[in-house]
Amino acid sequence: MKKIILTAFIAVSAVFASNAQTAPTPEENKSASEITFDKEVHDFGVIPQGTPASYIFYLKNTGKEPLIIASASASCGCTTPEWTKEPIKPGGKGFVKATYNAANNGPFTKTVTVVSNAKRATVILTIKGEVKTPTEVTPTSPVQQEKTIK
Repeated sequence: MKKIILTAFIAVSAVFASNAQTAPTPEENKSASEITFDKEVHDFGVIPQGTPASYIFYLKNTGKEPLIIASASASCGCTTPEWTKEPIKPGGKGFVKATYNAANNGPFTKTVTVVSNAKRATVILTIKGEVKTPTEVTPTSPVQQEKTIK
């Protein structure tokens, strides 16, 4: 009798344990905001040391609710992000600008993490390039590359 009760207890415990391991799937909000960037990686190429380089990542709210960018944080203190602070209406456009302080020679890859209320709540933007002394840089090398909103 003890074996039957013990076996039943183990079976019931196993059922409860297996149900506890499954995480509920969140319901997708089909009317939520969606963030779509023109591009998520920018290569400056070669830039002169001591001259900050900026790039504007343009974005669009392709969802059905206002898009709110809660924060944009850089991977280090050498990169400064700026972004659209106001809610972006559905179909509206905004930006995240990344400015790199080119103080040190050599190649670099930096990220800006954008957090919003979109379905894809976190987007990582990347800037990269190579810093050289001003005498090593050709006159045609771009220092500040920004494009106009389409």
